[in-house]
Amino acid sequence: MQNNIKLYNTLTRDIVPFTPFADGEVKMYTCGPTVYHFAHIGNLRSYIMEDVLEKFLDYYGYNVKRVMNITDVGHISGDADIGEDKMLAGAKREKKSVMEIAEFYMNAFFADCDKLNIRKPEITERATSCIDEYIKLIEKLLDKGFAYISGGNVYFDTSKLDDYYVLTGHTSDSLNTAVREDVTEDTNKKNKTDFVLWFTKSKFVDQELRWDSPWGVGYPGWHIECSAISLKHLGENIDIHCGGVDNIFPHHTNEIAQSEAALGHKWCNYWFHVQHLNTKDGKMSKSSGEFLTVDLLEQKGYNPLVYRMFCLQSHYRKPLQFSFDIMDNTASAYKKLIDRVSKLTNNGEVEKNIVNEFKNKFTEALANDLNTSLAITVLYDMLKADCSDATKKFLVNDFDKVLSLGLLSANNNTNNVDTELVSYIEEKIAQRTEAKLQKNYALADEIRNELLAKGIVLKDTKEGTTWEKA
Repeated sequence: MQNNIKLYNTLTRDIVPFTPFADGEVKMYTCGPTVYHFAHIGNLRSYIMEDVLEKFLDYYGYNVKRVMNITDVGHISGDADIGEDKMLAGAKREKKSVMEIAEFYMNAFFADCDKLNIRKPEITERATSCIDEYIKLIEKLLDKGFAYISGGNVYFDTSKLDDYYVLTGHTSDSLNTAVREDVTEDTNKKNKTDFVLWFTKSKFVDQELRWDSPWGVGYPGWHIECSAISLKHLGENIDIHCGGVDNIFPHHTNEIAQSEAALGHKWCNYWFHVQHLNTKDGKMSKSSGEFLTVDLLEQKGYNPLVYRMFCLQSHYRKPLQFSFDIMDNTASAYKKLIDRVSKLTNNGEVEKNIVNEFKNKFTEALANDLNTSLAITVLYDMLKADCSDATKKFLVNDFDKVLSLGLLSANNNTNNVDTELVSYIEEKIAQRTEAKLQKNYALADEIRNELLAKGIVLKDTKEGTTWEKA
């Protein structure tokens, strides 16, 4: 298929044409949450932008297969036996088991995603369900000489690689062994950049989740899960790997190292990273005091989709500063946009030339390194254009397949009909209108009959298509 999409690729440090391995198909992997606490809105910025990317690839015509891991096993903040086991900390904080913590916060994460109109990936895999896959991958790395056993743990040997820093462009002298005074070097490692594949000897003696392995009872290191889960569901090549910029080093760097060492060839072509959300005090985190969650935004009176719009108004590769003053401005703009869309009728014919003009502008904006800010500008320009309401309503529905701002359902005034049903009906009317534009009258009739079976009657008038309950 013809493809004019360009994306910034962290691997090449440049905006480059996006060309997947297979024509018409995209294999996409997303680093998922560590489910030890609520996701803060900084975490969720990455998932919003990854959601836009997936939906735009769908919109463009690709068949996207997306996989996300859920980290529900000990996730250590460093690569050696250092830092904090986040799952264990969560269990101690709430006096629950690790699996109870994981289940609760995994469900909370997906509830937040629903509120933000983030589509759940086609495949989600919990880390604890793939222990056999980790063991097999580690055995392969040992057999090929890329791993070694020391102090009871299994380590990846980064000295065996020609370019360990291929993703970051660093040199071996440019990164410190320890970035905090309370972190000491792991003396079991041969090289300072080596990382743990499997722990059997750990300072976390009360680790709740442990499994048998050829090297003793223990648990996997931080990085191995993403490589193994990706290989399990997407095969030996993936097109695009997503995450926040804080994943670039060491997590994604180590994923490349172990995956390509095991496979013997290049693994992933494109790396998509979303910049931090900051407050005036710096990077948002969960480590100090109250942190910002979707629930907190709702308590303060914000529709979660206002936060989604706030994120879309900035480029994903630029750091974004959060403040409630900016959120207030965004909330006002969102309300005006919803009010404007709610006044659109189905009057007039859908003007195919106008549809094509604005669809092309919308597509061009997003094809240029996912420029969501420009895509929203195209939406506003279209609403000011001299064309029929039916045309505008068609395009609002079309654009919202990617933007997912709830533009047609957020403020619908139809009595006695829930907003989810209204959104469904409007989507079907738009699909039917498109079918008629393409002279696919059989599909148009099929959609009419589908709605009729649900008790919805369509009426085609000179002013456009209207509907009512039977």
